[in-house]
Amino acid sequence: MPDTPTPPRRSGRRLAALLAPLLVGACAVGPDYSAPATPPRAAGDFVTTDARFDAVAPLPDDWWHLYKDPVLDALVEQALTANTDLRVANANLARAQAVLSESRAARLPTTNLNGGLSWGDAVQFGGGGQGGGGGQGGGGFANLGETQVTTNANASLAWEADLFGRVSRSIEAARADAAAIEAARDGVRVLVAAETTRAYLQACTQGQGLDVARQSVETTRRTLELTQALERAGSVGKADVERAGSAHASARAALPTIEAGRRVALFELAALLGQTPDSVPQAARSCSAPPSPGAALPVGDGAALLRRRPDLREAERNLAAETARIGVATADLYPRISLGGSGNFLRNDMIKGSDSFSFGLGPLISWTFPDFGAAHARIRQAEAQTDAALAQFDGQVLTALKEVEQGLSRVAGGEAQMADLDEAETRAERAWQLTQQRQRAGSSSALDVLAAQADLLAARRAVVEARAQLASDRVDLFKALGGGWQTPPAS
Repeated sequence: MPDTPTPPRRSGRRLAALLAPLLVGACAVGPDYSAPATPPRAAGDFVTTDARFDAVAPLPDDWWHLYKDPVLDALVEQALTANTDLRVANANLARAQAVLSESRAARLPTTNLNGGLSWGDAVQFGGGGQGGGGGQGGGGFANLGETQVTTNANASLAWEADLFGRVSRSIEAARADAAAIEAARDGVRVLVAAETTRAYLQACTQGQGLDVARQSVETTRRTLELTQALERAGSVGKADVERAGSAHASARAALPTIEAGRRVALFELAALLGQTPDSVPQAARSCSAPPSPGAALPVGDGAALLRRRPDLREAERNLAAETARIGVATADLYPRISLGGSGNFLRNDMIKGSDSFSFGLGPLISWTFPDFGAAHARIRQAEAQTDAALAQFDGQVLTALKEVEQGLSRVAGGEAQMADLDEAETRAERAWQLTQQRQRAGSSSALDVLAAQADLLAARRAVVEARAQLASDRVDLFKALGGGWQTPPAS
């Protein structure tokens, strides 16, 4: 048997010399991303200051625990687990991560394998004939040959040499897209936690409002009965009875509206919890006193805010993705070079010596030419998208700072208002009691009692309304501060 020839070593050296420039000289075209700068003063203390705010203590991740209400804690935990918007956001994140995995797969070689096996009889065709006196002739004929088997196989492998960074920039863009969608998911968590807290506090506030309204109905009822008794005794006139009756009817009229507001808040809470309207937890239904954070609210400073807000992280990652896409578009100006090889095998039983094998190895160059106009247009489009993403990021920073300052201002004003309204309610109740005493002593008229009573009821309604608004303003502030996404729900 003859010896198998050994390929010369210098062919391997030539191949290495050919591949070295492709592997060593690779570089990513397009701009390298750097995080945008924020206004230096944005990282300092907030403009709005108040004794009710703690600018040193950072906002806790689970800020709703500041209310020290176990029912609220359980509701937020349930919402962060079952909320349908969060399920959508998690699915979007899973899809983005799958897209990133697909982009990373472009770094790996692509393979193609196929083969076949055929079996059958060979058919031979022929023709001819002999002339004769009898007019006999010949015609074509076909013979079935022997059974034959044909085997073939083909395998190929290709790997793109990412000389100009098309693949790496694509992966960079996909990674930034996935991070932006993750930040958007975190933003949904912030929203769900805040709106669940708001709905619960509204239901509790409306429950307290119902108690106040029922007290008002009972108070006006007793006043009406007393006035009617005085009218029968001749101490007051019919007009005083009508005024007392009007006050009683007005007090009753407030009940349906407050009850409707309470049901609306409970239905909103059920939706946030991923439940149907008939599945509101009983603990939320029975709440009749809204909890309060109590001590000074921990708000931190601007630097903590910029790190914490998910929408700022989303805008920054979108900017990173658009910057990477400039490189993807720029890479289209250059050729694509792939390294690969292929092998083919063929065998036929009917043909002696038919076994054959062939292979090839080397770089392949693909270059769309001369479509430079379209490529440059795509680069300009990517650059414009990047400019828009940068402007959006800058605007989002300003919006975050604005929302926090607005929230601080509203809460500070609401806290001051509540202190005055509580005092007004206390004084109105004391005045009503004193007027009743004077009436029983004969020094005040029924009209004076009704006026004092109307002042008391108005003061109570004002307190309930202001408390509801303050509770909502606090939630807006916590939402603007961006807390609630860092800690996953407890299992």
